Amino acid sequence: MIAYLFRRAGYALPIMLGVSFLCFMLVHIAPGDPLVAILPADASVDLQRQMMKLYGFDRSLPEQFFHWLWRALHGDLGTSIATSRPVTQEVMKAVGNTFMLAMMATLIGFFFGALFGFVAGYFRHSWADRLASFISVIGVSVPHYWLGMVLVIVFSSQLMWLPATGAGPDGSGAWKWDLEHLKYMVLPAVTMSFIPMGIVARTVRALVADILSQEFVVGLRARGLGEFGVFRHVVKNCAPTALAVMGLQLGYLLGGSILIETVFSWPGTGFLLNQAIFQRDLPLLQGTILVLALFFVGLNLIVDVLQTVFDPRIERA
Repeated sequence: MIAYLFRRAGYALPIMLGVSFLCFMLVHIAPGDPLVAILPADASVDLQRQMMKLYGFDRSLPEQFFHWLWRALHGDLGTSIATSRPVTQEVMKAVGNTFMLAMMATLIGFFFGALFGFVAGYFRHSWADRLASFISVIGVSVPHYWLGMVLVIVFSSQLMWLPATGAGPDGSGAWKWDLEHLKYMVLPAVTMSFIPMGIVARTVRALVADILSQEFVVGLRARGLGEFGVFRHVVKNCAPTALAVMGLQLGYLLGGSILIETVFSWPGTGFLLNQAIFQRDLPLLQGTILVLALFFVGLNLIVDVLQTVFDPRIERA
């Protein structure tokens, strides 16, 4: 198992290097001047050259990439052009806020997705199956930003039950796990949970229906095993595939959603990316994309290893 873990980690290293290269190049091939956010319109040529040298934009792209990568390996993602603050500090704060929101959305989406999926799979072609399938299709099909705006109109503007925007009465810097602060998380978390809920529900429904039609389940029931025992075997057999799907969806949630976090003004990575794009803040944009991509690669590595724990059929040698 240890050898398998090290081998999978070795496979992830070139992927991380490729992700770093793509993150660096994608923002450089976009049109526009990255220094336009801080330079005045009548900036002199000398001032422009000084700022280009300060941020390293006067070097060739290969030099910029290796210099940026070397600093990133030491935890230095540069300095934000718009705010002049360290990018690492900005990104880590935003990642923490997105992580809280993603975990809340994960609990909601995975719980109801697995519930609807098991109900639909066990009671195929019944009204419960049709209802659960309808809800899962709605969850996948409804645009997130539209759903978020509808929830704000209903629960914030009309009913006035929940706050519409922000991450707490005093901002995200004073976050506390109490009822007053959790109210700010309900609407964005519910909005973010709809797509993973629908995907998990459809996946679990297909897995449960397939497992229940297999011969070993018929044999278990013929031997007198109760429904709870059959349920345990179904869960054990569908867990590896469901775990892989859930891991991917968790990665997407940790990546944040620009539209959702913008609609609710949640200070996470999506909101930070939106600001970096409009301000043409290359260091902040590169750092945020890199951290999110590495999170996704690392999460897939963890899910890959966990699958071998739950599924003995996977070759570990």
